[in-house]
Formats: sequence, structure tokens, C-alpha cells
Amino acid sequence: MASVNIADVEKHFGAVSVIKGVNIDIADGEFVILVGPSGCGKSTLLRMIAGLEEISGGAVSIDDRIVNDVQPKDRDIAMVFQSYALYPHMTVEENMAFSLRIKGIPDKEIEPRVERAAEILDLSKLLDRLPKQLSGGQRQRVAMGRAIVRDPKVFLFDEPLSNLDAKLRVQMRSEIKALHQRLGTTTIYVTHDQVEAMTMADKIVVMNNGLIEQIGPPLDLYDRPQNIFVASFIGSPAMNLLRGRVDNGSFRLGESTSLPLPHSWSGQSKDIVYGIRPEKLGLGNGGFPALVEVVEPSGAETQVIASAEGEKITAVFRERITVSPGEVINFAVDADDVHLFDATTGQRIGL
Repeated sequence: MASVNIADVEKHFGAVSVIKGVNIDIADGEFVILVGPSGCGKSTLLRMIAGLEEISGGAVSIDDRIVNDVQPKDRDIAMVFQSYALYPHMTVEENMAFSLRIKGIPDKEIEPRVERAAEILDLSKLLDRLPKQLSGGQRQRVAMGRAIVRDPKVFLFDEPLSNLDAKLRVQMRSEIKALHQRLGTTTIYVTHDQVEAMTMADKIVVMNNGLIEQIGPPLDLYDRPQNIFVASFIGSPAMNLLRGRVDNGSFRLGESTSLPLPHSWSGQSKDIVYGIRPEKLGLGNGGFPALVEVVEPSGAETQVIASAEGEKITAVFRERITVSPGEVINFAVDADDVHLFDATTGQRIGL
């Protein structure tokens, strides 16, 4: 296991700047997820940690050793890619052992390593099979096993679940998290799926356009997003973000709708963005009216999409409710559940 330090790291492709001075400290044994939209630079950053991309500026350190000029094979890392990248003519056992054999490790040492990894990943009964005889989830476990046998200081995962169906993704999320809890190896994981990030990570790094928007534990990012980007990206469905103005101690949405402000608000009248999580909206006579447009029941919960003063509003109700498109309902808001952002900078207004 090892700590990883990313200090002022930059990446340029000609005149195009892809990573713009990123700083991240990853503790020994920590599970850190880099998350963000496609093109934000998260996979490029992971490849620089792995040594597959040159670093244009700054430094990457593994266990306090700067590895900018160290070959990937000498960094003591193991990477699991989006593609399984298994050798089709080799059995599961041969695929898992291959990297050790080309390093010249004796068979008597390889065999127990493969057996241990196979046991951890429930592959013991599949060691004689070829990749074509395996399901997608089994192939991904083989790819993980190939990384485990190397016993690296750091695991790197580059969107490993993207090729799996929804049910298998949920299963593999649990398996990867359980694997980390069992091995305790420092892990850096890239995904664009914020649900994966929320459910798996010790710490999330939210990236956008080559920059870091926020770093912190999943629930910290969910409960106190630092800006509008994080508020809209973390959470499914996303936070409702309503543009309006603070006036006379309340938030004015449109011409006739007023919403409560947090009790600690002491600012002056100004344009702001008013944030409220979908599950924090209730139904009540004292709320504000909204026109129901779409109702999506899923069994465990009901999602309602409505409009008020020209703004789309999403609400999630854990209990069964009976509403129909075209109906007017009243959304109730608890002032303590409100997030406020500056309409100009997009930054959270400190509350």
C-alpha cells in the first residue's frame, strides 16, 4: 500500500490545456474516485498516474517517490481498464498469471497468488475456462484478478463497469468495494457515474474542464456542494436549481411565488440560485403551487416532474402518492434544507 500525491499537475496537448494544475492528496489505503463529465480530464489524470501519459507540469509521487520519469512497470501499480483486455487463447488461470510469468517469477510463487486471487473473486471453479466461456461480470473479475496477483501498492480503475448491464453494475460495485475493504490497497477509480462515486468512495474528486471543483467524502459533497456544478452533478435526480431574487426576507421565484430562506440568512437583496434536493420537497397547503407534467412511479418511490413560474422542478416521494399530469399540487419547503448560490459566480453562499 502507498500514499499518492498529485502536486500542480498539468497536461497539454500542443496549445490545448487538458489538466490545469491539479492537487490531490490520497492517503495510504484510501479509495478515491475521480468523477466528472466526459472530457473533464479524469482518465487523462489517471493515465498520468499510471505512466501512460507524460506529465507536462507538476509531479506525481507514490509513497513519497516522484515517479514522473519512472516507467509504468516500475511504479508498482496495477490498472484495470474499461475493456477486459483478456488474452482469448489463454485460460483464466493463464491470464491471471501472465504478468507474473513475463517478470520471471517462479511458478511455485505464482500458483498460490493466483489461487488466492481466484478465491477472493469467486473464480476458483473457472480457472480452466477461456474468456469466451465467461459472462461479462466474470471477465471483469478476471481482469481484477490479474491486477490482484501483482500485489501492487496502488490499484487504478478506469471506468471498469461501463460495459456491463445495469444489474451487473450494481453487483460489481459491491464486489469492488468489498475487495477494497478486504485488501486495503490504495485505490484510484475513474467514472462518470456519480452513483458509483457516492456508493463506493472514501473520498470523491469532482472534476470539470481540467480543474477540481470539490474534494471530500461523498455525503459532504451531497450535503454542502461548494458550487452550482457540484450541486447539479452529485445526486440523482439532480438538485433543483431555481433562479430568482432575494427580496424582503424571502426568495422570489417569478412574479408571484415566494420560498423561504434559511434562518441564518442575513444577506441583502440580490440575484441568487435557490437549491433544493428532490427528496426534500414535500406536499402541503402552505407550499407553492406547481403544475404536474410527468409522474414516474418506480415502486419504492414516485418521481414527479412539475413546473412553477417557468422553472422545471423534480420531486421524489418515498411514500405512494396519487397525482396526475395536469394537476396543480403544492410543494412544501423546509428552510433548513435550502442551498443558496451566487447567481454570478456560481459559488455557494456561506450558510
